[in-house]
Amino acid sequence: MTEQSGEVEAVVFDVGRVIIQWDLRHLFAKLIDDEDKLDRFLGEVVTEEWHFQHDAGRPLADMVAERSAQYPDDAHLIEAYAARFLDTIPGPVPGTPELIDRLAANDVPLYAITNFGAEFWERFHPTMSVLGHFRDIVVSGREKLVKPGREIFDLAQRRFGHPVEAMLFIDDNAANIAAADALGWQTHHFTEAAVLERDLAARGLI
Repeated sequence: MTEQSGEVEAVVFDVGRVIIQWDLRHLFAKLIDDEDKLDRFLGEVVTEEWHFQHDAGRPLADMVAERSAQYPDDAHLIEAYAARFLDTIPGPVPGTPELIDRLAANDVPLYAITNFGAEFWERFHPTMSVLGHFRDIVVSGREKLVKPGREIFDLAQRRFGHPVEAMLFIDDNAANIAAADALGWQTHHFTEAAVLERDLAARGLI
């Protein structure tokens, strides 16, 4: 659901599944031929829930060592998760980078709040030139704060310098949207770029 409740001074994006696609299967389908084994591995070993520990600030080396001890037969695959993270990103979400370009061309201040591991962020950030439009990006793994916790939104508001009611927050995760709503942000629950485009146009931003 999209909420409109006043003029927008700045637009704040999520990154994963809003600006870029992200899918652990995109990497591991290249490494595991058997579909049943692939499903088991992604359901039990390298899961999104486990990956979230890095988003929250846990070092990769600790995670990989612990998981490899738990699943020694899969240790080489767990190492691949750490070494080949960029292969979990198939590409940009269709249409979103173009919307960011249009917002930037209109001098709309752009920011981001992302649940993203610090070590992975250092590899990923240089590969996505559209992020050069952003004035500041709050990265969970650096701050050891994650969405949907209030603390990361409060930190972002202090850093970005705009009133929360004047910022439009865009995220694909319903829990993150609900958290931002409760704090007074304007929000857009992202599903696809075409829907976001209509919302941005209705707000006079593009």
